[in-house]
Amino acid sequence: MTSDSREAYDAVVSEMVATSPTTSGKMFGMPCLKNSNGKAFAGYSEGSMVFKLGGARLTEALALSDAELFDPMGGRPMKEWVVIPVEHSTRWIEFARDAFDYVSGKM
Repeated sequence: MTSDSREAYDAVVSEMVATSPTTSGKMFGMPCLKNSNGKAFAGYSEGSMVFKLGGARLTEALALSDAELFDPMGGRPMKEWVVIPVEHSTRWIEFARDAFDYVSGKM
């Protein structure tokens, strides 16, 4: 974990908690964000953020350099979860908002 990536994650947490019914918690042992129904939509893992996305937004996220499907158990990638590295941290908040909307049924 780098301090820059953790600071970027913490900024996303602050923004999401301030602007939407979001809480922080844990998922797979990592810090995560959940909507008001307790559904996780984003997390922080090994210096990157992980987002649950669908459709075109998932495709767009996977097209970013070094982005990949999230595979917390090794060998079984999660089809709607994408890891977006810190080099794209300026886009983390937009993906967090989209992920929130996706799990909340707004997309």
